[in-house]
Amino acid sequence: MDSVMQHDVDWAAADWDSANGEYLALSLEWLRHCLRQEREAMHAAMARRSALVQQMHAVPALEWLARRLGMSSFERDLLLLCAAVEFDPGMALLCAAMADGPGHEYPNFAVALACLPEPSWDALSPARPLRHWHLIEVAAAGVRPLTASPLRADERIVHFIKGLNQLDERLAAVLTPLPEPSAEVPLTTVQAELAASIAAQWLSAAEDETLPVVQLLGHDALARQMVAAQACSRLGVRMLRLGGDLLPTQAGEVELLARLWARECVLMPLALYVDPDEGQTAAAASDALPAGVRHLLAHTRGMAFLAAPQALPRCGRAHVAYDVSSADSAEQQAAWSAALGAGALAERLAAQFNLNQWDIRRIARACLAQPAQDGQMLDERLWEACRLNARPRLDQLAQRLDAKAQWADLVLPAEETAVLRQITAQLEQRGTVYGRWGFARSMNRGLGISALFAGDSGTGKTMAAEVIANALRLSLYRIDLSAVVSKYIGETEKNLARLFDGAEDGGAVLFFDEADALFGKRSEVNDSHDRFANIEINYLLQRIEAFRGVAILATNMKSALDAAFLRRLRFIVRFPFPRAADRSRIWARAFPPQTPLLDLDFEHLGRLNLTGGNIHSAALNAAFLAATAGSAVTMPLVLAAVRSEYLKLERPVNETDFRWLATDQGAA
Repeated sequence: MDSVMQHDVDWAAADWDSANGEYLALSLEWLRHCLRQEREAMHAAMARRSALVQQMHAVPALEWLARRLGMSSFERDLLLLCAAVEFDPGMALLCAAMADGPGHEYPNFAVALACLPEPSWDALSPARPLRHWHLIEVAAAGVRPLTASPLRADERIVHFIKGLNQLDERLAAVLTPLPEPSAEVPLTTVQAELAASIAAQWLSAAEDETLPVVQLLGHDALARQMVAAQACSRLGVRMLRLGGDLLPTQAGEVELLARLWARECVLMPLALYVDPDEGQTAAAASDALPAGVRHLLAHTRGMAFLAAPQALPRCGRAHVAYDVSSADSAEQQAAWSAALGAGALAERLAAQFNLNQWDIRRIARACLAQPAQDGQMLDERLWEACRLNARPRLDQLAQRLDAKAQWADLVLPAEETAVLRQITAQLEQRGTVYGRWGFARSMNRGLGISALFAGDSGTGKTMAAEVIANALRLSLYRIDLSAVVSKYIGETEKNLARLFDGAEDGGAVLFFDEADALFGKRSEVNDSHDRFANIEINYLLQRIEAFRGVAILATNMKSALDAAFLRRLRFIVRFPFPRAADRSRIWARAFPPQTPLLDLDFEHLGRLNLTGGNIHSAALNAAFLAATAGSAVTMPLVLAAVRSEYLKLERPVNETDFRWLATDQGAA
């Protein structure tokens, strides 16, 4: 039996178990005399039992339960009668004899009223402890008279009276234990102080006081769990988690769960950790508390945590909310140094990725234990593991692009190329500037990198985003507007919040293609639609400024963007229509080295007014024409593909630019 059933109880488990067994033996002897109507023997057994209780250092389980749940002496003895048939099969025969005939080998209310002292009719009322706490079950209720209905002690209570205190198996099916706090991976200073404050608040509460629900807020689910675990560890309380995917949906089942949990909190020191969004995707996570969770919290009084990214209203009872902060960059660097040893690698990882202490230790252990493969160094394995750690949170809301483009593939004027390299350099040096040079301590906004790529379609905006992501070894995610924008009021902001929060870990570059669809200008308010559209823009203005990751906006209509966005962007890169020399370079790089080419005049092709995207499309079509003809890629085939591109774009065709086609047709 647990040694902490009540704060002021302290006994040696072996001595108590022996004394509790003796108490039960005397109680069963007394009960036999009651059923046989042997008054003198009954009083003698009662006296011996009372003397034993006075001698015991700790209260027997049945007596303790009766006091804690407010049972009368008759209700206590009725519970003993129901449990006695489990301890002694002969009790069933005595019950049958008391009920005047076979077929009644079970306790019932009529037997109890006839044989037990101080009978009380209200003992079987649903509001009294026996039925309110589900200590006994009334079988065939509504079919037989209440007094004749069989009574059965709840299995969990039978074990408890015997001295075995284990979690009810009905709760064990839906509740899972949380990991104990580990000394190897301590909480941050702020997290440890928060856990101590919560424990002190609960410890100072009166015994009969309904404790407030503690909301733990933040996007680091593991940090929330560890703070709760540390608070419970300080109190010597066991914590169990109820996930939203395991919560019953039927009102009757939820009510039963609430009663069983409240009863269990009386029997053992427990705390409930409710995570309503556990088992759901980020896109499905809700900002409203499910009715079942609210009912459960409203009908229990004990220690309870509610974990959520943001504060949830209407928790069912009084609540207090605490923000669980993640480890800052310095604490993450210390964690990396502890796992890997001090050095530049720890600083680079802490500057780029926002991970908690447990993920840092897990990743470091896995990479240190993993043998080098294909010449991959430890720093490369660590970087890749950190980058992959952030993927699951973003895959639901954005499309991951396989970034293959290199700096050599990018053809832009020198000034624009220099700005792109500056963006990359700032991302690489964030640890130095924000950390060692102290800028992060004097700033709370603008710690991320945001840039606008403006230019016509096909001028290389997406390729430039790929180049930056590739150079930094980060994942590139293109925002899927269909997954973000919603016609329902407030849903777009929620989706964007999940998107930005998922990218805060630093393992990804967010690429908003056609950004003017999201970041457009605010309009004059003429109706409610205009007002809510402006609210979305205002939210984005605030969120893009507070964002600590990397966001790239691309548009071919810069004038359509709200001017307030332009002020908040650190870089604006113009992607001009390529000049003739640049177009020649693009043509030269459009064909892979393995492609067979024959007498291509790249200088002439550069004089054709096409963007880089159109050039790559024409090069691909020319390759297919050559493959179909079974020949190398020639100028006539390339020009035929270019002519098709001109027709697609509805541009006039200057026949002098396509003289190879005429020559080729004449030769034919």
